[in-house]
Amino acid sequence: MAAAVTPCPPRRLARAQGAGAADWLAELPALVERLLDRWELTAERVAEPGGRSSMTVLVRRADGERAALKLCAPGAPAALEEAALRRWDGHGAVRVLRGAPDEGALLLERLRGETSLRALPEAKAMLEAVSAVRRLWIDPGAEHPFPTVALRTARSEPALLAAADGEAGPLVAEALRLRESLMADAPEQLLLHGDFRQGAVLASDSGRAPWLAAGPEPVVGERAWDLARLVRDRLHDLAASPGAPAVTRRRVTRLADAVEVDAERLRGWALYRAVESGVGHLAAGRRAEGEMLLEFATWL
Repeated sequence: MAAAVTPCPPRRLARAQGAGAADWLAELPALVERLLDRWELTAERVAEPGGRSSMTVLVRRADGERAALKLCAPGAPAALEEAALRRWDGHGAVRVLRGAPDEGALLLERLRGETSLRALPEAKAMLEAVSAVRRLWIDPGAEHPFPTVALRTARSEPALLAAADGEAGPLVAEALRLRESLMADAPEQLLLHGDFRQGAVLASDSGRAPWLAAGPEPVVGERAWDLARLVRDRLHDLAASPGAPAVTRRRVTRLADAVEVDAERLRGWALYRAVESGVGHLAAGRRAEGEMLLEFATWL
């Protein structure tokens, strides 16, 4: 089908992927054109500013139905994302219409990508977020393809150990201790979104629910793992508020009570995930973001 736009990578994606993905970025327009032709799609526009690990082209199918063509960067788990979305089958999450995971391509139902839960006041956004994420916590199924939280966190261990002798050493040691303790008695093995936050829940006109989750990085583990990322949502606003440590601890308690998870397990995973992300940002040269995440970890 003819494209109404030239599907070029957004600047945000190009900056995030950098020179290491130069070949993929250069090939993206041609890949999009092939998929438009193969799946009989017409491109309307590229979603801006877009994400850091994928490009989304808003399209129409041959029957006029609106859809979104997502192209995942190398290393992004397109096959796992498709498997999770098919497992949820639209219950609490965006529906996948077609997939070519070997090419990093997913055709998704179109949500209102410009409107996420971050558009709502904080208290209302958290209520809606909890409602949305609870629908995703299901049995992953027999012989599922998803990594476990244990495996995912093990992949981060070398980077954390490398940071153990630096300024963040005490926090890194505490994060590793908490991981070992939490993994020793994990209470459940459910399919999790993996990167659940307010910005990953988008407004929907589907009629199934007003808000649907998108962009999963699916893993199998306990509910506290998913909630742990939500604890630090709107971190810049949180850091600017008076009494940020006390506000953070109250947020942990409220979220734990809302879904009946152990507050100490949630606190532990929130600290671990903040340190893990903070170390990653520092290693990538994003010092301000990394330091803010490590400061957040001290509030817990």
